[in-house]
Amino acid sequence: MAALGMEQEATLARTRQKMQAWRRQKNRIALCLSMTTMAFGLFWLVWILFSTVVRGIDGMSLALFTEMTPPPNTAGGGLANAIVGSGLLIFWATVLGTPLGIMAGIYLAEYGRKSIISEVIRFINDILLSAPSIVVGLFVYSIVVTKMQHFSGWAGVIALALLQVPIVIRTTENMLKLVPDSLREAAYALGTPKWKMISAITLKASVSGIITGVLLAIARIAGETAPLLFTSLSNQFWNTDMMHPIANLPVTIFKFAMSPFIEWQQLAWAGVLLITLCVLLLNIVARILFANKKY
Repeated sequence: MAALGMEQEATLARTRQKMQAWRRQKNRIALCLSMTTMAFGLFWLVWILFSTVVRGIDGMSLALFTEMTPPPNTAGGGLANAIVGSGLLIFWATVLGTPLGIMAGIYLAEYGRKSIISEVIRFINDILLSAPSIVVGLFVYSIVVTKMQHFSGWAGVIALALLQVPIVIRTTENMLKLVPDSLREAAYALGTPKWKMISAITLKASVSGIITGVLLAIARIAGETAPLLFTSLSNQFWNTDMMHPIANLPVTIFKFAMSPFIEWQQLAWAGVLLITLCVLLLNIVARILFANKKY
């Protein structure tokens, strides 16, 4: 019996060793596959960034920020009107979209967590998050541009705001849900009204995460071209009147990159590099804020 027991223990030990060896082998295979896919993705990312920097650095100059877009086949010129136009579109889209997104996120996280209306709003928000931007552009074109009978900066603002709102809603709701319920209960125990608790405790605790979401939403709309083609279009001249077509970087880059003129193509690459650097900066700032949040 003792010999039989020792043989069974030896068999179990050999089985455990085989299982451990197989687990280590599977771990090596999974690690190798994950490293390969990471290297594959990074290869294309580095290639894109390298091409952008190499081709765009030649067009970076003071004139890029001080001179307007040049006529076809003309040396010199810059993207000053397009830069200012993009700044106006992004600014007003953020002014319109951010409060709506934050208020909707507050409702979903604080007032209607499990209500039917909240579930419907979340479902619609998920659809808007994944909706192609060109669909939003066509929607705004049909309800705004066709009614006004001309392109305008405000139509572009509405389209960009519609793209920005779902991101702010999702980020605000998630950040507010990360705040422990014990803080809410402590505030209620002291007789604090709900609106006061939200403004003084939950929003204050999650402000860095909400700002992160706003910055990511700005980065999302900074390079959108399709919605602006159907709404604000573009303008060859200096214009800050939002009731008329306004120049912007994405559409200008699209137009210049597709042209046969070398000067326009150089300006297009410089504009691509400028947008890339701005989006990169916004993402870095957002990650810094997210790293310093409390919850």
